[in-house]
Amino acid sequence: MRSSAAFPLDLADWISHQLVAVEQALDQWVSVDASAHLEHQAPVELMAAMRYAVLDGGKRLRPLLVMAAFEAVQSGLLSQVASASEEAITVPGALEQATGPYQAALRSACAVELIHAYSLVHDDMPCMDNDVLRRGKPTVHVQFGQASALLAGDALQALAFELLTPDDASLPAAQQAQLCRLLARAAGCTGMAGGQAIDLASVGLRLTESQLQEMHRLKTGALLKASVMMGAACGHTSAATWRALQEFGAAIGLAFQVVDDVLDVTADSATLGKTAGKDANSDKPTYVSLMGLDEARAFAQNLKTQALQALQRSGLADVRALQGLAEMVVDRTH
Repeated sequence: MRSSAAFPLDLADWISHQLVAVEQALDQWVSVDASAHLEHQAPVELMAAMRYAVLDGGKRLRPLLVMAAFEAVQSGLLSQVASASEEAITVPGALEQATGPYQAALRSACAVELIHAYSLVHDDMPCMDNDVLRRGKPTVHVQFGQASALLAGDALQALAFELLTPDDASLPAAQQAQLCRLLARAAGCTGMAGGQAIDLASVGLRLTESQLQEMHRLKTGALLKASVMMGAACGHTSAATWRALQEFGAAIGLAFQVVDDVLDVTADSATLGKTAGKDANSDKPTYVSLMGLDEARAFAQNLKTQALQALQRSGLADVRALQGLAEMVVDRTH
């Protein structure tokens, strides 16, 4: 039999399908309803800043990686489906949305996006990167003030873990703990926050390639890798497949930052939706400043190859969405 990978995937259609579910869930869960009954309006205004930070913007790459990894592990191993008919392999996005595993994946997709949004709110503040443009609109601290932006980021971080621990016990306790651990480690001092600390401490310095790679592995790569692994954790897979997905996540996470470094010097602010040339103007170390533009581009392509090779080793029957996202990450123009 042929695996489902033998059938073409309309990536744009797949992304559109996933984004509808993610956007609806974010709109529902990042809601003013919880505090609307309070006499004091401060919590409602805080929620407005949170919604401004999360909704109506962004590529949603992290949620897409969660859903793609979830669908990949749901497809099963090629060795397990070898006796099945071609018709038995479902099209990505056609999973039953009422199932517990799907709900776990959707909550994970939204949780990782909330962590990402909180990090952007804080990164843009004057004490960090001091930026005024994000996703094509004024940054949260410009729109709502620094104090509200700080609190909005704090609240988004807390809400992410609330989503992973629902009151109705629709997610098994062990799965809740695993998802929380994956997300916390990716966001904390050994992940995103640690990488940001290295970034701030490296302004004006010339890092070695290994030092730069470690910084970006933590600052950007950790959360992207966690997105893949959280999606995988919403299903069942083998140890070998888990390792292959870890390798895929690590490669695509680093590739994303390399491409970001390239776009920072080749694209304009209108295209990026954020201030172009910010890294160079701030004298931050980047792959372009270390390698040069052509070598940085070649490095990103090499990382894409590594990611796709890892998927081949995964043994999963259907990795088309993950493949498509890997290509999109490296070949994107914004």
